Amino acid sequence: MSSRELVVLGTSSAVPTRHRNHNGYLLRWDGQGFLFDPGEGTQRQMTYAGVSANDVHWICVTHFHGDHCLGVPGIVQRIARDKVRHRVRAVFPASGGTYWDRLRHATAFADTDVISEHPVSGEVAEVAPIVARRLSHPVESYGYRVQEPPGRRMLPEKLAAHGIRGPEVGELQRNGSVRGVTLAECSVPKPGQSVAFVMDTRLCDAVFELASGADLLVIESTFLSPEASLAKEYGHLTAEQAGQVAAQSGVRRLVLTHFSERYGFDDEPAFTEEVRRHFDGEVVLARDLMRIPVPKRRHAPSLHRPRSQDTQQPAK
Repeated sequence: MSSRELVVLGTSSAVPTRHRNHNGYLLRWDGQGFLFDPGEGTQRQMTYAGVSANDVHWICVTHFHGDHCLGVPGIVQRIARDKVRHRVRAVFPASGGTYWDRLRHATAFADTDVISEHPVSGEVAEVAPIVARRLSHPVESYGYRVQEPPGRRMLPEKLAAHGIRGPEVGELQRNGSVRGVTLAECSVPKPGQSVAFVMDTRLCDAVFELASGADLLVIESTFLSPEASLAKEYGHLTAEQAGQVAAQSGVRRLVLTHFSERYGFDDEPAFTEEVRRHFDGEVVLARDLMRIPVPKRRHAPSLHRPRSQDTQQPAK
């Protein structure tokens, strides 16, 4: 199993359907679990996906419309009931603090003290490793980006040419030089991996900033282009706009989700067609219980291998 993957728990928008649950996305990231927008029914979807409360380390709410947060009470109470011991950080718009409090304490239960609250405000906020940017929606909404710090990739041929081996390699990485040889002479920059999560919003600068160079972009595509005026009125994106964002931002793998209940599986080719007007990279139309890996790290051109088109698999 990939140590960095997206487990899709729900893909509908305002109204769940027979085949799509309300929103819910768990990003597995090096032993951490980032649960984005747990809508109604998320706790049950987690069971279907083989995900437990102990897999949740972050609860990230983009905004306080019900399809993005009505699952919070069940998740909180499950964390308490299962006696999760590790810290769980909750990130949400500060302006919705009243709604968070109502959801957090929605019913009587034996509470837990492992949840710490991190409300965000302003145009840009950071709760490392998460960066939040304010989007354009009728209520205050934030997009999130999980970003790994950049590093450096060691070049074996350069190390060998300088006679650096064994413990000296670690010394070079820690100190930046060894025996007069610098780290820059034996390595190249390695960008950190990133996942961007963009829910309810109109097109705005923040969408492109969140998506810039993302390895995986999870983005709403509530409507198709014939409903573009409706999308703008209610603060949403079309599939074509999602394709524009992915193309202009250099996204590696695009995941469409948050589909209006007016569309069924038979409409999926139309979503793909709209994206393809602008974006020729990898596209996944999310369905409940999919597992979607974060693309492997970028390598030098000589090391590239053809990418598999089978980028998703059912959750077990």
